[in-house]
Amino acid sequence: MADTGRLERPRGIAARAGSWSARHRWAAVGGWVLLVILALAVGSMTGRVDVTDSEQVPGESGRVSTILDEAGIDSAAGETVLIQAKGGGLTANDPAFHKAVDAVISGVRDTGKVTALRSPYETKTISADRRSALVQFEMRGDPEKASEHIQPVLDAVDKAKDRHQDLRIEEFGDASGQKAFDDAFGDDFTQAEFSALPVALGILLIVFGALVAALLPVVLAMTAFLATTGLVAVVSHWVHMSDTANSVMLLVGLAVGVDYCLFYLRREREERAAGRDAQTALRIAAATSGRAVLVSGVTVIVAMAGMLFTGIAEFKAMGLATLMVVAVAMVGSVTVLPALLSLLGERVEKGRIPFLARAKRRGGGESRVWRTVLGPVLRRPKLSLALASGALIALAVPAVGMNTANLTLDQEFGDRLPVVTAYNHIDEAFPGGSDPAKVVVKADDIDAAPVRDALARFRTEAVAKGASKGPVEVTVHREQNVAVVEVPLIGGSDEGKAEKSLNVLRDEVRPATLGTVDGLDAPIGGSTASSKDFNDKLGSAVPPVFAFVVVFAFLLMLMSFRSLTIAVTSIILNLLSVGAAYGILTAVFQHGWGAGLVGAEGVGAIVSWLPLFLFVILFGLSMDYHVFVVSRIREARLAGRNTKDAVVHGVVTTAGVVTSAAVIMVAVFSIFGTLSMQSMKQMGVGLAAAVLIDATVIRGVLLPAAMLLLGERNWYLPKWLRWLPDLAHDEPAPAQRPTAVVGVPTRPDADDRPRHARV
Repeated sequence: MADTGRLERPRGIAARAGSWSARHRWAAVGGWVLLVILALAVGSMTGRVDVTDSEQVPGESGRVSTILDEAGIDSAAGETVLIQAKGGGLTANDPAFHKAVDAVISGVRDTGKVTALRSPYETKTISADRRSALVQFEMRGDPEKASEHIQPVLDAVDKAKDRHQDLRIEEFGDASGQKAFDDAFGDDFTQAEFSALPVALGILLIVFGALVAALLPVVLAMTAFLATTGLVAVVSHWVHMSDTANSVMLLVGLAVGVDYCLFYLRREREERAAGRDAQTALRIAAATSGRAVLVSGVTVIVAMAGMLFTGIAEFKAMGLATLMVVAVAMVGSVTVLPALLSLLGERVEKGRIPFLARAKRRGGGESRVWRTVLGPVLRRPKLSLALASGALIALAVPAVGMNTANLTLDQEFGDRLPVVTAYNHIDEAFPGGSDPAKVVVKADDIDAAPVRDALARFRTEAVAKGASKGPVEVTVHREQNVAVVEVPLIGGSDEGKAEKSLNVLRDEVRPATLGTVDGLDAPIGGSTASSKDFNDKLGSAVPPVFAFVVVFAFLLMLMSFRSLTIAVTSIILNLLSVGAAYGILTAVFQHGWGAGLVGAEGVGAIVSWLPLFLFVILFGLSMDYHVFVVSRIREARLAGRNTKDAVVHGVVTTAGVVTSAAVIMVAVFSIFGTLSMQSMKQMGVGLAAAVLIDATVIRGVLLPAAMLLLGERNWYLPKWLRWLPDLAHDEPAPAQRPTAVVGVPTRPDADDRPRHARV
């Protein structure tokens, strides 16, 4: 009864929030429902503002879009249709070839969707061997919405292709390429999103053995996502959002929302199974798991905030959206969940699945599997530490040679999409012509003689210096004093060669020509330039983001556990987990080792945005498990156990929850490994591998072995750091009997308690 009395005066935000919610349960539930409804309503009224083209790409490429936007010049979505002889014989001079060109032109014109339609016989876009020709045109209307209106044009080209089967007739361009990408990307994410919920619910049914208990985490996670969707729409008027950010927000929100509810719910059930009444069990769960949820949530938020420092609009959108959904899920877990549990009472066990429910009752709150694993780990902690660390370091070794790049169309999709083969065929016949560099020249007077002379010299030097084989086309917009120069780069789809051609343009041709005119601005953009500028910006952002995430996670661990040792080991263990994930990614997707096992292939590179994205996401998510396990170990120490007993108790009582949460995350992330896009496969495999390693090798072997070897030093906090804010807010916990582990003797030892617990 004394324990219950002490819990009447909860300390800490989580304990007080849980206690208030349990007492005012209808107010807590009603407030949550109202929050979700209001957030969705306000978000719907304000609308979401998405990242613009000029924001998406940094550097010179971004300036290209900015100049065109400010001048009111819409770069029309250009399209190209290749007519090419399949074998020897036919050339552009033959009547059959002429008929095919005419069929394409008439069919495309009749759609009413295009303008500036040009015949290859007029523009001289016929290859040197006369076997290939290009029909070029532009889509009418808003170029950003051209992909939504391209289908009739694609159908017209397909009809011409069917009538002239002795020729290769294929289309590629801004609109058709974007449509193919959007369809593949949208289908992939739709598949992932629709698969994630049933998978998570199925695993939770196995975990809890009851339908109501399994539904609670999913319902809370999804309502947190819905509320955040509305809030994000409002915030997007200051920090623009994107569809990618929204999809990542859903997956992260589902992962952490389910995790937090799982931690809380399992602890409440465990306390009730130990014989405590419902009110006491709920208060203990609020004071212990609730606090762990808060610490974990704040750590994840800090990690996600690291994306805001990249300076890249897409990363800023993902970072802000994910940290917001984590914050909302965290608040829901420590407020509305206690209220729902108080309302439901024993009804949380409704919808029991007989076999699973009996298994849960027999299993209690401890994991027999992990109890067995811990035996040899704690008998030989040095050997266990060495073997596990060595294995993770070995997995991480391939990451030393990691090559990052923006994946080309054929790397991303293989030859599965028609636009990919069309792009490659056009690039082979007209190198660089399907995706030229774009130079936007802005001057005080675009018709001034020095400017005209510089433009003419630029066209000549671009070919003379070996950056292009031509033709270099110039379009002058006199009213806006802007000229747009399109330069087909030598190298084409070969990113390395195309980037060398770009460097020649930027570093040699431009300074010697356009750079000689005072007051003239001439940034160079295009796909190759965008890729290079993005990678350069991303590379410069990596050190500060890594430093921010590591330093702030370290400080949070230090203040939350009042231990320098735990803070340091937390960072080291998480870095080992991330390093191993990087190594697996490099081995599978760069070198192709075992790629067939995940339906992938070695493409020679890791997509450039993924390492930083994975670091931030994994560092945040892995802290979930770490905080939860270490909190339970610390709780046992404060209750009077020695270090070994506390470690055993902490691991075996949390192993079931951590394993369940990890299985859900691995299953959800593995869905991405089944998708068609290589970048999505890489993300899925990287996330799933890291979470699996983190929940098994890190939490089940390295953490207990390291803590056992450190002993009393686990709780070391130097005097010069004791001024730091104390975020521990320890709750008195009822003493628990030591947990026996096979082969590990238990021995109460009051003198082995932390000094502040012996007072």
